[in-house]
Amino acid sequence: MPRSVNHVASRARRKKILKLTRGYYGCRRNVWTVAKNTWEKGLTYAYRDRKDKKRNFRALWIQRINAAARMEDLSYSKLMGLIHKSGIEINRKVLADLAVNNPAAFKAVVAKVKNA
Repeated sequence: MPRSVNHVASRARRKKILKLTRGYYGCRRNVWTVAKNTWEKGLTYAYRDRKDKKRNFRALWIQRINAAARMEDLSYSKLMGLIHKSGIEINRKVLADLAVNNPAAFKAVVAKVKNA
């Protein structure tokens, strides 16, 4: 009995990955083994960088809060310590957004913290 191989399914599987590697440079887009390896490594980078993105945004928020806090004669660490001590539940993302887009509201938060 002759060997049965499903060429349709294997070709479709390869075509799916080659479609995902369009736009890559050189052999990475059209040579099957190279394209598959490149695509798999790209998935690894994507997973890693989703974690790094959170880290980078937190660092950016801290820098923005620190810059705005220093205009109010406070350091970042002192401001955050006062915020936690006064019991104000506000996260760094919102605080950084206030510092950049609504300085008056940020000043109000700092004033409330200083009085408390």
